[in-house]
Amino acid sequence: MQNSSNVVMGQELLKAAAELGGSGQPLRWEQMTWPQAHAAASKLDAVIIPVGAIEQHGPHLPLAVDTLIGEAVALAVSALTAVPVVPALTYGVSASHGHFGGTIALRPETMIHVVEDVIDSLYERGIRQFILLNGHIWNNGALDVSAEKLRVRHRDARVRALGYVTMYPGPEVDGHVRYGRALMHANYFETSVMLHLYPELVRMELATSHRDVDSFWDYRMDQVSETGVWGRDVAESTAAHGRSEFERCVLTTARAVAAAVREPWPDPTHRP
Repeated sequence: MQNSSNVVMGQELLKAAAELGGSGQPLRWEQMTWPQAHAAASKLDAVIIPVGAIEQHGPHLPLAVDTLIGEAVALAVSALTAVPVVPALTYGVSASHGHFGGTIALRPETMIHVVEDVIDSLYERGIRQFILLNGHIWNNGALDVSAEKLRVRHRDARVRALGYVTMYPGPEVDGHVRYGRALMHANYFETSVMLHLYPELVRMELATSHRDVDSFWDYRMDQVSETGVWGRDVAESTAAHGRSEFERCVLTTARAVAAAVREPWPDPTHRP
């Protein structure tokens, strides 16, 4: 089922909204007036900030995969929890894709500053809980640094950076990746999720696979893949598998977020 806010919601997810406090419709920051945004954020004192990337995803997927999937998960989590979603940070730390065309990259230092500015701005409007929902693994370092700096700067703020697949064990992600510490790019997992969310943007007739290998080091993408794909069996991707993976990402993340925004603050007088 696809609702009017362009986020795909199955019946299981819609049922979970009643349990987790959402209405079944996402709260999109950019579509609200300022009084609406203020009221929505004040209710749970929290916002979700999707963070994506614009980078090559092989010959068969669009450049915005990480942004599109991450934002879709964020919107569905919002529909289940009533935590508003601010507009996605579209560009990411992507320069290590090398010579493949299309990629637009931020330096890690730039991303740190962007995240700081966004959260500082929202903090000035009274919000104190910030969930950075990441769709691109190489953003992790910059987001973790940002979260650390903001926790130090704002003692009454809570900041957490997490990937949209973080809330269930990595080995359970069915990406048909055997090595590489389960790194995935334009692979069976991402292609399947895109077939579920945005089938019109997937060109399966151009899909290729790439044999992942075991490696201690991380490399530029153009050093390890001729096509920009990392992962096997891409041609076997299906919308049904994508739906299963997407809904699990949403449900596990939504349950974690619903609990997190109500989590008591530590008691500073407590000592073991």
